[in-house]
Amino acid sequence: MEELAIKGAFVDSLKRNNKQIRDDRAASIAEDAEMTYKRTVEDLEISYKKLTRDRDNLLDMSPTNATSLIVASDFDATSFVKKDMEIGLRLREIEITLEIARKRYTDLFTSKTE
Repeated sequence: MEELAIKGAFVDSLKRNNKQIRDDRAASIAEDAEMTYKRTVEDLEISYKKLTRDRDNLLDMSPTNATSLIVASDFDATSFVKKDMEIGLRLREIEITLEIARKRYTDLFTSKTE
């Protein structure tokens, strides 16, 4: 029987053994999962920062410029408290989710010896 004269990556790929295939598949899956987890943590961090800024902006009582102030009769305390509480609850939810995501990322993608 004649030896195949075909060379290249395709034939080399066909000749890989099961261990090599499993190793390549595992590396690909792990890389995808790690990048997605890392991106999730980063997105949560960005959301937290934006919400913190939004909450800080609620305290800005100068409606038009740095020297003007909101008239007391125009201030809606109920609306302010509602918005502040909504942001606070969302911040807390993100804090919890971020804590879980960071810990899980560390557990899944860092060496136990580090």
